[in-house]
Amino acid sequence: MKLFSKKLLAVLALLPGFVFANEGAFPLDRAPERTDMASLQNGAKLFVNYCLNCHSASAMRYNRLRDLGLSEDQIKNNLLFSGEKVGDMMTIAMRPADAKAWFGAVPPDLSVITRARASSAGSGPDYIYTYLRTFYKDDTRPTGWNNMVVPNVAMPHVLWQLQGVRTAKMVEEPDPHEPGKTVHRFAGFEQVTPGKLSEQEFDSQVADLVAYMDWMAEPARDFRKRLGAIVVIFLAFFAFLAWSLNASYWKDVK
Repeated sequence: MKLFSKKLLAVLALLPGFVFANEGAFPLDRAPERTDMASLQNGAKLFVNYCLNCHSASAMRYNRLRDLGLSEDQIKNNLLFSGEKVGDMMTIAMRPADAKAWFGAVPPDLSVITRARASSAGSGPDYIYTYLRTFYKDDTRPTGWNNMVVPNVAMPHVLWQLQGVRTAKMVEEPDPHEPGKTVHRFAGFEQVTPGKLSEQEFDSQVADLVAYMDWMAEPARDFRKRLGAIVVIFLAFFAFLAWSLNASYWKDVK
């Protein structure tokens, strides 16, 4: 039993190292904070047009977009394309078996992806924001695309028409850990074909998309925060009343 306990402690001590080893080495950019309705509405449009073809968001209903200031008619006319109803979940028709055959892996559900991707390297929005902006052309990959955050990614670059085609520039340097050997270091992207948007415009569109995905992970977050503040104020006021009552009750008691 004592030996088992020592082994268990050793495994637990190594777990943080395993976690950090699995995190990508590529540094994450900080995602801009977008909380205004216009940005979130634009992000919802981008999500439906570019993400909802392969990824589902099965914990989200279309009618929840009314919280973003959209009417049912706006949702029907601008975000529903395949006969869905406003009260339906954001699911897709693609079967998991077909997805695995086409992409090599089943695309994950994106309902809470920004919460699932949070780590010591950055927040979930930081991860998605950097990931969507670091695709590059790689003819050795089945889809023709690769990614700096997720090397050898199975997902194609769905936003390539907006960003354009880029390649990754790599430079060869001496390996600091093994003398006599060399390593390749990322030295930036090289634009091969321009996209529909400039770099700043593309980054802004991705920021809107990530902001919507972060909102989608917990649509009631703003209400929860407001309610929490109200509860704290109420408890503070109640504590003051209780203290005053206690002082008044015991002031004549010796």
